[in-house]
Amino acid sequence: MTAEIISIGDELLIGQVVNTNASWMAQEFNRAGIKIYQVSTVSDERLHILSSLYDASKRAELILITGGLGPTKDDITKSTLCEYFHTRLIFSQQVFDDINKLFRLRGLQISELNRKQAEIPEACTPIRNGNGTAPGMWFEKDGKIYISLPGVPYEMQAMVTENVIPELLKRFKLGAIVHKTVLTFGIPESVLAKKIEGWEDHLPPNIRLAYLPQAGSVRLRLSATGESKNDLENLIQVETDKLSKLIPDAIFGHDDDQLESLIGKLLQEKGLTLSTAESCTGGYIAHLITTVAGSSEYFKGSVIAYANEIKESVLGVSRQSLIDFGAVSEQVAIEMAIGAKKKLKTDYAIATTGIAGPGGGTTVKPVGTTWIAIATPGKTVTKHFMMGEHRGRNISKTASAALNMLRKLLIL
Repeated sequence: MTAEIISIGDELLIGQVVNTNASWMAQEFNRAGIKIYQVSTVSDERLHILSSLYDASKRAELILITGGLGPTKDDITKSTLCEYFHTRLIFSQQVFDDINKLFRLRGLQISELNRKQAEIPEACTPIRNGNGTAPGMWFEKDGKIYISLPGVPYEMQAMVTENVIPELLKRFKLGAIVHKTVLTFGIPESVLAKKIEGWEDHLPPNIRLAYLPQAGSVRLRLSATGESKNDLENLIQVETDKLSKLIPDAIFGHDDDQLESLIGKLLQEKGLTLSTAESCTGGYIAHLITTVAGSSEYFKGSVIAYANEIKESVLGVSRQSLIDFGAVSEQVAIEMAIGAKKKLKTDYAIATTGIAGPGGGTTVKPVGTTWIAIATPGKTVTKHFMMGEHRGRNISKTASAALNMLRKLLIL
């Protein structure tokens, strides 16, 4: 079954509200075996909505609509749906009772505007809303199903999981769609594509591969379609095992894995502790590490040594090293890492120093020049990077590169 999502609302088109509904719905319906063919965002304008419904009906079997079901004058979805389905609004006692019950629980008085929300198109089957006043609506026309849902996320989500998807699964044999994402780091997309070209060319016909580049990393998403979810999961596992043998050093995880979580798990398993000394990343590495619940068990703290005097006075970096090599250098990165390890009494310490930009670069050390050092119980490892010219990306890429360096050291 193919579906199209139509999100209604001027607030989405002007960027005032991020369309998280479409993203969430795409994931949930895809998980149920329904392929999302297209996602559209339209204005609160009658003709725009009508034309979108007509166009969607030519592409998809299931049309999912969100937004425009509130009690105010700018909410025109119901009246527009009446026009599209050649029907009229009628009062639904069931919907009114649901609204009344909700208001009583909240200690509120029902208003005439709320009473109007109990009016629904005669041609629809109402979908009960246990969390709000706007009911959902299920229509069928010319072999296509149209489902209109409120735009309030928690209301829409409950209706999808409790009512809409169960009803679709009851009515139709939807097949299966399975996704698996392989997470790689430190290898450019073009280089990666060349390395796995032979493997990609021999993928089974029901598996599609997508390259999803991010700062410093590339996600490889495999999507398989078929009848049996179990068979598809086994098939994808076979292919990801082949891929792991081709690029073992580039892969750091799968699906929703995050470097900071993987590192936390490794440190906990080994009973090791970590600290950071950050200059160009300004504490961003420490922030990522501490987003993981339980990180206090292995992460002791961070020194944000942005100024040279802090590098000297707190981390013990030699003034002569700063004079001879400069703050952005391998020698200073090494001394920062060793200093943090000693100062915070940890087993490992990460240090970063670089020129994040947009200013501060020279011919010898242009913007993006970065050194990362990791002090371990037995040695200090360093690596030089040229990150680029964008400050935000430089900080993000440096943090990810540092965490990946640590991950590799921990799995040796």
